[in-house]
Amino acid sequence: MSGQPQGAPREAALTDALVRLADTLVDDFDVIDLMVELTADCVALFAVDTAGLLLADGRYRPRVVAASTEETRLVELFELQADEGPCLECLRSSRRVSEPDLVEATARWPGFAPRALDAGFRAVHAIPMRLRRQTIGALNLFTASPGDLPAADVLAAQALADVATISVLQNQASVSRRDVTAQLQLALDSRIVIEQAKGVLAERGGLDMTTAFDRLRKYARHHRLRLSGLAEDIAARRVSQKTMAEILGGTTAGRL
Repeated sequence: MSGQPQGAPREAALTDALVRLADTLVDDFDVIDLMVELTADCVALFAVDTAGLLLADGRYRPRVVAASTEETRLVELFELQADEGPCLECLRSSRRVSEPDLVEATARWPGFAPRALDAGFRAVHAIPMRLRRQTIGALNLFTASPGDLPAADVLAAQALADVATISVLQNQASVSRRDVTAQLQLALDSRIVIEQAKGVLAERGGLDMTTAFDRLRKYARHHRLRLSGLAEDIAARRVSQKTMAEILGGTTAGRL
């Protein structure tokens, strides 16, 4: 299980995560960056091994927008394909959904539960991303061991999800419902470009998809670039060989 910080270091890390999320309320931000950071923070802070996140598009269709590992992303995609699972239940009910042992959930989710177990997950906890009566998504937290999440982790995860939701919706006069829908759709479209960029990096560097995404995210953060913008440049072959080599961590980059 992920080695989350304890005591005062954990409180400081949680405060830092909340501050970074709140910063988006007063600054231009990338929704994909926000969701990726949210899943990474959950793995770092809480007693979970991986995290994934679904957002609803303009027609209220759920889409996978962030995942801390490639296997988690595939499980989330299977959940959508099977049209069953904790994240979908959470999104549709606007309530937290918890399954402490997926071995006992095969009747509840006959498609999803076996797939999640095959991926090495034993428990899952879904946190709604909601503001008042509006629910825009759900955050899935997976563990490799059975059991409930500590109550403090549940409360903190909901707090992070709430701040992220407010950041997306931004209850300002200048943000209309149409603007919010367009922003969410842009985020979903950006996710497609990110997958394309991951494929390019994986092929160029001989990397698995999880490592490719980690390199992409690390470079974007270090150079203060939008993740989706960098991904678009990579997918369109607009980055130099030097930049590609840096992203890949010094490996030989082929011709773009």
